[in-house]
Amino acid sequence: MPTGPAVLSDLPALPGSGRTDAAARLREALLGASFTADGLLELLGAPAYAALARSETVPALRATRGDSPLEALVRLFLLQQPVPYARVADVLPVDLCLESGWLARAGGDDVRATVDVRPYGGPQGEDWFIVSDLGCAVGGAGGIGNKAEEVVLGVGGASTTLAGITVRTPVAAALDLGTGSGIQALHAAQHATRVTATDLNPRALHITALTLALSGAPAADLREGSLFEPLKDGETYDLIVSNPPFVISPGARLTYRDGGMGGDDLCRAVVQGVGERLNEGGYAQFLANWQHVEGEDWQDRVRAWVPRGCDAWIVQREVQDVTQYAELWLRDAGDHRGATAAYQARYDAWLDEFEARKVKAVGFGWVTLRRTSAAVPTITVEEWPHPVEQPLGDTVRAHFERLDYLRDRDDAALLEDRFRLVGEVVQEQIGLPGAEDPEHVVLRQHRGMRRATQVDTVGAGFAGVCDGSLTAGRILDAIAQLMNEDPVVLRDRTPAQIRLLVEQGFLEPAR
Repeated sequence: MPTGPAVLSDLPALPGSGRTDAAARLREALLGASFTADGLLELLGAPAYAALARSETVPALRATRGDSPLEALVRLFLLQQPVPYARVADVLPVDLCLESGWLARAGGDDVRATVDVRPYGGPQGEDWFIVSDLGCAVGGAGGIGNKAEEVVLGVGGASTTLAGITVRTPVAAALDLGTGSGIQALHAAQHATRVTATDLNPRALHITALTLALSGAPAADLREGSLFEPLKDGETYDLIVSNPPFVISPGARLTYRDGGMGGDDLCRAVVQGVGERLNEGGYAQFLANWQHVEGEDWQDRVRAWVPRGCDAWIVQREVQDVTQYAELWLRDAGDHRGATAAYQARYDAWLDEFEARKVKAVGFGWVTLRRTSAAVPTITVEEWPHPVEQPLGDTVRAHFERLDYLRDRDDAALLEDRFRLVGEVVQEQIGLPGAEDPEHVVLRQHRGMRRATQVDTVGAGFAGVCDGSLTAGRILDAIAQLMNEDPVVLRDRTPAQIRLLVEQGFLEPAR
């Protein structure tokens, strides 16, 4: 991680995070004006609302040409437009906001926002507000241009993905590693007694405090430092989450995305470092990039990251070749809008870095670890680029519960258990028109991971009658009689298929 001084000269001062009275009164005023996710959607309409999420402001500017309080707030906090003092005073405690630093004078009788304040709907319908630096609410195609290295981005697709896959069970202590704007800490505060949030960037810690205060959430224990450095010896947690600066880049130009370590070493360090920080049964969940190196299996690479004493589920969601990857992050920084020669030089530097490391592609995905006392932990590494249904926290938790179940049962015990087909699973048969039997039988989920798996006739028949009333062995005996097969042979060869259907969530034990 970079350790040099922050470059803050071209960033405005931040509001005082210690003024909880100002944050509380500002929150009350924002809610009173319906400055919420639902209120924005109703005011702007779906197209302009979606465009705003892409950092395109023209549709929102057109939709806020009236004089309502909500339109004034959208222009002030989301579009960073100066608004007349008198209009703001009709909806906000403007003098308090000026005094505490949320607003500043903009010349004449206008005021302007010092930070981006963006409504965000919580999982239970909570009205939250995410604070970020001006012009950095979403990131992505808009680029951050020439702003300082230490800018703090708001909520983007990666942030919401991590929030959606995180297991949300009540815990005593949660850690948000590299908190940024504080979105993961805000989620964790709803089900953790104590939340610790760390970041190398002191500006990010300040903005996290603002996000929590403005959202009406409890304050977190904020600590400055790189990765696990701010933690005390022996300090452990029940939940650790991180959306780290995982971009594999030549150097550490932008703190919010570049880890400053070679290749994918930062992601490896994060994954390996949590082993000693997790309590028994605790979860650690991250987003990560990993290199696809010539002559090496990517699954073996990330499997080697998993610390001892942890079960793991690693899902690769996307793969980009090195040119696509470099172009994505050059656009993210707005380099494509600068001088052609500078853009080409930076592009060359990325390709030089990949060539030196024999990297042919980069994978992106999710890493979930769970601390276990099992003698032989289970590590699952897979590729699943297909659409899923968020939130997936319950799906992730159920995955590890199924691992425990299967680990404790040999084939004989499995056949003595009863199972149920989970809801919203359908069967698809594929074959030539008019054929007596299908060539393939596929079971498909319509919830959670939305998996599809091919089964044989026995597997399809077995799953179809699993309603919890009969043991697996008795069902197989009945199928063997119908198919004129030896029941002993069928009992011997089918448990592997049953295990797969349980592991992937098509069947669940009927307890």
